[in-house]
Amino acid sequence: MPTCLRAKCIIVGDSSVGKSSICQVFHSDGSHFPKNYTVTTGVELMVKHVNIPDTKDTVELFMNDSAGKEIFSDLVQKFWDHPNVIMVVYDVTSETSFSSCAKWLERVRSQKPDVHLPGVLVANKIDLDQRRLISPKAGQEFANSNGLKYFECSAKEMQNVDGSFYYLANEFYKLYQEKIETFKTLT
Repeated sequence: MPTCLRAKCIIVGDSSVGKSSICQVFHSDGSHFPKNYTVTTGVELMVKHVNIPDTKDTVELFMNDSAGKEIFSDLVQKFWDHPNVIMVVYDVTSETSFSSCAKWLERVRSQKPDVHLPGVLVANKIDLDQRRLISPKAGQEFANSNGLKYFECSAKEMQNVDGSFYYLANEFYKLYQEKIETFKTLT
């Protein structure tokens, strides 16, 4: 019998790094890139089913697209209870957004300080290669030192957006399977 698991995915990063665009492109299966922008003022919720390869199981990702402006930080953190996976996003043309990744990661991890949360670091706007300030090496090093998997994408060009979400869904599924095996050994 197929299983459908629910995973709360907290998506964080500075304002204007493309969190909402990444979510909308993934949610629409790459058929929609938002042309008109409105600043996220709290948390926007989008839900998408992700099929787990080689099974009939799915993970229902509850994507909590969080506002990146500091003025909304207290409000936003109220929506972060019980996270299962984390996505930290930065803009490859912005050193400030990259420097802020540690702050965002710490804020989400503080919600469950004693639990390992699978996470990804997503470098967005790789289509702006001429203006790029943050190298792939710097992103990879930050991800490695913080226990994250590194991904690069361009929401605008709809390139490589899905990979990070599929990774998170699969990591969540693996943790679930490990817990099932642990419970079986206890009985």
